[in-house]
Amino acid sequence: MKQLYKNILLSIEQQEKNLERSTKSTIEEAYHMVSFLRQLLSDLKTQIAKNGFATADDEVVFFKTVKPEILGKLIYYNKLVRLEVINPELYDLVQAYYNEQIKLLNKEYKKHLESSDFYWYYRSGRCDKDNSYFRLGNINFFDGVDSFFFEVDIEFSTYYDYKVAQIIAMDLLFSYYLSKISQKDSNNTGSSPMPENGNFSWTDSKNALIELIYALHAAGSVSNGRAGLRKMSKLFEEVFEIKLGDIHHAFHQMKFRAGEKTSYLLFLKSSLEQYMDREL
Repeated sequence: MKQLYKNILLSIEQQEKNLERSTKSTIEEAYHMVSFLRQLLSDLKTQIAKNGFATADDEVVFFKTVKPEILGKLIYYNKLVRLEVINPELYDLVQAYYNEQIKLLNKEYKKHLESSDFYWYYRSGRCDKDNSYFRLGNINFFDGVDSFFFEVDIEFSTYYDYKVAQIIAMDLLFSYYLSKISQKDSNNTGSSPMPENGNFSWTDSKNALIELIYALHAAGSVSNGRAGLRKMSKLFEEVFEIKLGDIHHAFHQMKFRAGEKTSYLLFLKSSLEQYMDREL
């Protein structure tokens, strides 16, 4: 059964890779994925209603990992359709648009997810309550549940599988917003392709690199923190053949930016987690 689950997740990855190689627009890709994921969920629902689960572990894996991955991406791609329909074209408007989306997403995160014990249970990688959270028929209504739960099919949801799907969808959206902002920043700074001599070039925004430099310095990751910021910035300038200018002024501006102050680090975290998931 676990091999079947793995094949299902691999089929989603393959669909996404095929779309990446196509010439479809973001909206067309999102429409395609919404249709594909809806059908996949429908087929799984029919199969489970007919055959059930071979073991309790299979049930937990399905509702903790498989269904949330499908449903989370379905929520994500459905949101992309609505986002891209009204996406502005002008650079300044794009920046404001996606920054506003990040702020709205942060509010939703804090209101519906971060304040719950389950959110921290899931984020910490715990499994001691999995049989309560991810098996059918175990909902404790005395804890209080979102009103939407009374409208879902209780034969195909444990309630918490939807909560995990929300987390996955929000992570994907956050990564998408930041990638759009970074892409616009990079285009605006006139980043050039890697030179023919094989030297490395920084292809993200200058502010992203400055944020990374300050993070490495603050964490003491280079020479136990004894390397000065000026020396570190010179090192990165030489490696990537880029002029960073006044990094102290740029950092000061970051401290007062709207939304997340460490947007690039959060983008790196989300990108790495997605990469890890693809390698499963």
